[in-house]
Amino acid sequence: MRIFSKRCLGIDIGASSIKVVELSTSLGKKKLENYAEFQLPFQNSPLSLFRRKGLILLSDEVAEILECLLRRAKIKKKKVALSLPDFSTLFTTFDLPPMTEAEIPQAVEFEARHHIPLPLSEVTFDWQVIEKEKVLPGIKLKILLVAIPNRVLESYQRMATLSRLEVEGMEAEVFGLIRSSIPKTLHKKPVCLVDIGWESTTVSISQAKTLRLSHSFDISGKSFTQALSETLEIGWEEAENLKREHGLDPEKKEIFDTLAQKASEIAREIDGVCQSFHQTEGKKVEDVILAGGMVSLFGLKEYLSVQLKKNIQITDPFSQVSFPSILKPRLQNLGLSFGVALGVALRE
Repeated sequence: MRIFSKRCLGIDIGASSIKVVELSTSLGKKKLENYAEFQLPFQNSPLSLFRRKGLILLSDEVAEILECLLRRAKIKKKKVALSLPDFSTLFTTFDLPPMTEAEIPQAVEFEARHHIPLPLSEVTFDWQVIEKEKVLPGIKLKILLVAIPNRVLESYQRMATLSRLEVEGMEAEVFGLIRSSIPKTLHKKPVCLVDIGWESTTVSISQAKTLRLSHSFDISGKSFTQALSETLEIGWEEAENLKREHGLDPEKKEIFDTLAQKASEIAREIDGVCQSFHQTEGKKVEDVILAGGMVSLFGLKEYLSVQLKKNIQITDPFSQVSFPSILKPRLQNLGLSFGVALGVALRE
């Protein structure tokens, strides 16, 4: 008997890095076949893979980098799933009154006009039912609406075309992170996912692996470095090195005080999202999962634990797939920043 294996390729393009994960699926088992990462050099000031104005992907430049990255990693698969940045995506939820199944699509489109701050002709939107209750005379629903500007999608499609890749699907980063980072023990509980990236941070609430609430803001890895640069009156590169070397070390008082202020701002945002969910849904959020490269900052997890008084753990996305045991120490470190790429690969 011949056993067939399907290959899945997930690509996550962040503000300063590109992550690629290739998986194979056979008889329901998922195996890590390959991974690759490109990191922009940090030269006095942070570079970005997005245009500063409007944060639109630099398609031509990214395509050139991606082609080289895939070639060096000897990844030949051309069909890919892409993540889209949360800071370019609108998430909102709303209730619909009782109605029949046939009436739902038209009702969602009507409501979308009130929730999306752009003309519907300028966005692509999708939706899903996240709560359903049968009542007379029909079905009462809670809808999750996701909208992305067409110019964002076009920039990604151009990048894929230039890279000679065929896009099988695109989704917001948070959906990949939900898929890869929530352990089975927490599937039924509301969980707060915190993705701290270079350009932005996204705080999301998920329950039963379904997104219920999401909020992005610009306190991020970049903000920590900028605050150190301004406080200590030093260059960006030196500030970045001090941040990575010392983190939230109380013995380095000036560095600690500066970074703790930014960490406290993130804690307040997390608490605000959790409180909002509690008020609207009547459910307390007790578990927080941290993801993103910034989570490796010394002392950050412990600082947030004290501030939030919640159960905090760090994402371990590679635990979802099999791989040679010799890679375990390395993949545990990489897991912080590879959650989205792995999640979109799992989408297939």
